[in-house]
Amino acid sequence: MPTAPPLCRIGSMDIRGGVNTRNMKFLNWLALIIAAVGAINWGILAILEKDLIAGFLNLGWDISRIVYIVVGVAGVWSLLFVRPGKV
Repeated sequence: MPTAPPLCRIGSMDIRGGVNTRNMKFLNWLALIIAAVGAINWGILAILEKDLIAGFLNLGWDISRIVYIVVGVAGVWSLLFVRPGKV
């Protein structure tokens, strides 16, 4: 039996509260990749004392700070929403 179309669509959410699972899978994968890159950066920082974001990529402090915020948000997203077997 087909379902009724949503009355209002905002991004991937509709008024019924449903979420487009394809978009969620993409966001989950993206968050995991960003968090993994951030973890690798912290490992290199601890071992080699080289910051990939600020040093090797020659980004200014303002842009580096934005990148670190994005990595932090991706880590929190991964902790809250990514479950084993659901990626």
